[in-house]
Amino acid sequence: MLIAVLIGIFVGFCSGFLGVGGGTILVPILVFLGFPFKTAVGISVTQMMLSSLFGSYLNYKKGVLKIGEGIALGIGGAVGGLMSGWITALLPSPVLVVIFLTLVVIAILRFWFQIPEGEESRQLPQWLLFLIGAGVGAVAISVGVGGAILITPILTGFLKYPLKKSVSLSLMFVVFSSISGFISHMVVGSIDYEKGFIIGLASLIGTYLGVKLYHWIHPTHHKKVLLVWYIAVLFAMGYKLITGAV
Repeated sequence: MLIAVLIGIFVGFCSGFLGVGGGTILVPILVFLGFPFKTAVGISVTQMMLSSLFGSYLNYKKGVLKIGEGIALGIGGAVGGLMSGWITALLPSPVLVVIFLTLVVIAILRFWFQIPEGEESRQLPQWLLFLIGAGVGAVAISVGVGGAILITPILTGFLKYPLKKSVSLSLMFVVFSSISGFISHMVVGSIDYEKGFIIGLASLIGTYLGVKLYHWIHPTHHKKVLLVWYIAVLFAMGYKLITGAV
């Protein structure tokens, strides 16, 4: 119980600070603690649902979250996330891990090179946000991540959307995709509810602290932290894949 609470607080802090659902953090931790990959994914989806809801509320209060764009992106993510439970049930764990690592590599490549930011007033068409959300949601939720690992690089790196707004928008995307994914995984019976909700509720404490720090820190330092974490995740999960531990 104590370990679960501490993990939840840590994951929640990283979720709020990095603008991610927490799957890129929680899944590797659970796998290293001995959980099967698919069980770790189910717990991760539960945690993401709770922390992303709370984090998005905090970002909205700060005035950096555009609700209209977030809803368009999020509905797309929900549509894609509905397929995730069946994708997880059909594909073996090594295949899911390869997909997971591919997402991390994409994020590293985008953040390795300095991502140019757009103007603060820049807006994106809602139909485009919906399509991005649907594609990312179907893939990301299947490997236990909320999608922010791809959403932020896509919005900032390819569409020139401001970093702070991208991070806030990607966290709201996680709200929709994780709720949809939670329902999907619940139907196929791949969620450990006890551990999922203990970690998820504890993560709210960390989320609050992480969002506070995220709004205070300079974007340049924020990018560096993202890059370091993605590289760490890549090596950790790559090691597990090579040694056949998943």
